[in-house]
Amino acid sequence: MSLTTDMRQSWTGHRKVVRRHLSRGRSEPFVFTFLFVFMILAFVSQYPRAARIALENPDMPLLAQLLGMAYGLLIFLPFAYGLAAVSHIIARALGARGTWYGARLALFYSLVAASPLMLLQGLVAGLLGLGMQSFLVGIFALTAFVVFWALALVEVGKGDDDAV
Repeated sequence: MSLTTDMRQSWTGHRKVVRRHLSRGRSEPFVFTFLFVFMILAFVSQYPRAARIALENPDMPLLAQLLGMAYGLLIFLPFAYGLAAVSHIIARALGARGTWYGARLALFYSLVAASPLMLLQGLVAGLLGLGMQSFLVGIFALTAFVVFWALALVEVGKGDDDAV
């Protein structure tokens, strides 16, 4: 199935989609693709806000802002792997039987599933500026991500082996 179809289905049955991805078998390139897609969408989502800032403040050129965002996303890459590892360790301490791979899948896919709201937040910030509307959409996006991640961790925590 296509990723956009999976993203749409996640809003009504996130655990089912995660289960389907787990049943595909272990594939690190597949899971990394989720992280890569998220990073692209995160970059695109911040473009309207950066364009607005560049328009309002000529001392902050758009290209410099985009370059800074790209570097920030590259720094996020190892952090994401570390966050997945920490979530796995915490889940194991709470009695889950998932794998390290499952923890990565849960985090990376949940980031992608919540990314439409991140795109909306970037659009709101670009059109209306950084105000209450942008803050509320950002809080909604963060909440959706946390719920998706928790549901995915519950699903991958049902595993039996401890493969790396």
